Amino acid sequence: MQRRGFVRNVGVAAPVLALGGLAREAHAQEGPQVKWRMSTSWPKSLDTIFGSAEQLCARVAELTGGKFQIRALAGGDIVPPAQNFDAVSNGTVECNHVLASAYVGKEPAVAFDTGLPFGLNSRQHNAWMQYGGGMALVRAVYAKHNMVNVTCGNVGVQMGGFYRKPISTVADLKGLKMRIGGIGGMVLARLGAVPQQIPPADIYASLEKGTIDAAEWIGPYDDEKLGLHRVAKHYYAPGWWEGSASITSMVNAEAWKALPPARASRRSA
Repeated sequence: MQRRGFVRNVGVAAPVLALGGLAREAHAQEGPQVKWRMSTSWPKSLDTIFGSAEQLCARVAELTGGKFQIRALAGGDIVPPAQNFDAVSNGTVECNHVLASAYVGKEPAVAFDTGLPFGLNSRQHNAWMQYGGGMALVRAVYAKHNMVNVTCGNVGVQMGGFYRKPISTVADLKGLKMRIGGIGGMVLARLGAVPQQIPPADIYASLEKGTIDAAEWIGPYDDEKLGLHRVAKHYYAPGWWEGSASITSMVNAEAWKALPPARASRRSA
């Protein structure tokens, strides 16, 4: 198999190309200039997850010869992370870069877009979304909120998190104030815990001040970047609340429809 042909065929299904329906490279000299803003939930210090948003934007610009520019903004730069869902829905920004499970309070079904307790691993989730009918089902959910979803990668299974005190029995969860979102937070609430939805940039301060007793974020690398190990000494892994966590770019439906059609490149594979 020729390398360029392989990359092209894989790229057709890749999430980055789905933004704007860009199934192949567009001619740099043709079509209008498009500029979007992408709100995210991440501080810039999280170089993996915020960095992936920046790489997505850079790739879209590369594939369109600079005609389609998306600017990734750190959480809070344009809207607070908790408002990323509404900001895209009402057109304040064209798109975002989030873990959709943070917004189950607005739409519980978006948990299927990210991951579920004891759910699919990253490969299984991607297979369901791309080839098992999942994308059509999830897009029907987002359509009710004036949005189109685009899958943008996966951070893998979530860890059990950092705790200020050891957890030995289920009884230790009683009254535990924990930063956790999604369906997992709802389950812990049934066990007596008090789930809190806190953006990543504020988790460290909340743990340090004792506003919360525990926090789950993603995994060792990102957790260390936030410094959680310095204020909570007990770490448990893995977590059961998400078998994997798929990142999503929610796109405003009007902005999506207004994108100009991409012209296929005439260069041979």
